[in-house]
Amino acid sequence: MSNKKDPYAALRIKEFNIFLLVRFALVFAWSMQFIVIEWQVYSITKDPLSLGLIGLMEIIPALSMALFAGHIVDQKEKRNLLLLCIGAFSLISLGLFLLTWPEVVGTWETNHILYCIYALVFFGGFVRSFFGPTIFSLVALIVPKKIYPNAATWSSSTWQMANVLGPATAGIFINWIGVHWTLSVVFGLVVLAFLTLFKINRKPILNPKIGEPVMQSLKEGLNFVFKTKAILGAITLDMVAVLFGGAVALLPIYAQDILEVGPEGFGVLRAAPAVGAFLTMLATAYLPISKNAGLKLLAAVFGFGVCIIIFGVSTIFWVSVVALFLSGVTDGVSMVIRQTILQLKTPDHMRGRVSSVNSMFVGSSNELGAFESGLTAKLMGTVTAVVFGGTMTLITAVSTAFFSPSFRRLDLRKDLEEHENSN
Repeated sequence: MSNKKDPYAALRIKEFNIFLLVRFALVFAWSMQFIVIEWQVYSITKDPLSLGLIGLMEIIPALSMALFAGHIVDQKEKRNLLLLCIGAFSLISLGLFLLTWPEVVGTWETNHILYCIYALVFFGGFVRSFFGPTIFSLVALIVPKKIYPNAATWSSSTWQMANVLGPATAGIFINWIGVHWTLSVVFGLVVLAFLTLFKINRKPILNPKIGEPVMQSLKEGLNFVFKTKAILGAITLDMVAVLFGGAVALLPIYAQDILEVGPEGFGVLRAAPAVGAFLTMLATAYLPISKNAGLKLLAAVFGFGVCIIIFGVSTIFWVSVVALFLSGVTDGVSMVIRQTILQLKTPDHMRGRVSSVNSMFVGSSNELGAFESGLTAKLMGTVTAVVFGGTMTLITAVSTAFFSPSFRRLDLRKDLEEHENSN
């Protein structure tokens, strides 16, 4: 069977399977940790703006370091760099575990605990600025070029599956063993990922410009992204949609005050979008999305906005879950198309920098979207803020379709054929 028709092509590579296990453990742990932080912070403050501040604390270092992180990733060996990232992540998880120790909670002032949580989230922003480019670059060194799209699909599916199970598990564990011991599970998963990564061999550095001046390197990466219209259009569209559609940041309010479903219901709500996205990504392993990719991406972003509006006005738990599930379906289509564009159109020696620009546009917009949602919820109310965000997403999709006919006509079949015919 040819790689073109084999939906499991990437899974036949041993190191790629190890990579997927590492990525699953990391994302599972990170998503659990984020859920616990959201729950704990809102339980302490009962203030929607405090949820927005979580996103702000992460986005400041993530944005400020993103381009420099991409330069460093392109200059360094990827396996060992990922080990350093995981080691730093373990320190954050350990710090949060200690902060929620009953003796600490009972003796420290609430504001001191809150500030320490924000400080660890801030440190996490620095770490995350390296995670994305390193993982993106490592995948390209594990699998051959001709199966990049297949590897991107399975890697994204693993990410989404971890996002399905992580939030749901966090909600159950918060109710079962409490915040403190839930964070011990997070720490254990990070240690597991660290040890497993040693089963992947060190990889060659493909950048021919080792030692290139930082500013020259950053300028080259930015110029490439802004000259490659398909990449620029995809990440810009996704950035705006995520920025204004960041309703998930307000889920603790919906779970505790609007739907009144407690921590387990909160976990279900938080996992629902990831379930939809995961199932969509599995489907794309069998149903390629390269034909009319631009139109499909625009339709997916429009559908995402509709789902966010429905969720915002819903006061019925199952309707909210379905709306979030469908938002995940549309987001999954968007993510697969964007990742395929990045993998197909980015040269090997620039993957770190291009991924960093992508993280600035899309990854950091999750946190900026969380801050936007928290701020607008504070100013105009929770429901109005979510509906406003969904409406802005609809406007973005429609305006992009109208003003960018070249993006509407984007088709990836030629690029895909070129990679499949490469050695």
